[in-house]
Amino acid sequence: MGRRRRKVVRMPKKHLPKFFSCPRCGKETVRVKIFRDEGRAVVSCGSCDAREEFQVRLAQSEVDVYCMFTDKIYGNSKKVLTS
Repeated sequence: MGRRRRKVVRMPKKHLPKFFSCPRCGKETVRVKIFRDEGRAVVSCGSCDAREEFQVRLAQSEVDVYCMFTDKIYGNSKKVLTS
C-alpha cells in the first residue's frame, strides 16, 4: 500500500509596487525614477504634477526615495499649519 502524497504549498513572492500614492492628491500616480550613474532620483506625480529631485546612494531603492518624498511633503505642510 502506498501512502498519501503531501500537498506542496508554494508561497507567492511579494514585489515592490511601481506606483505609489501621492501625499498631495491621494491618487496612486507617483512614480520614482532612479539614475544610479548620476546619483540622483526623480519623484513625480502624474495627476497633480508634484515633482522633486533627491540625491541617492547606491543602497537606496524606490521605496526609500518615496519615503524621503513623503517626509518632505508632510514636513512642509506641518510648518505651514503651525505658523
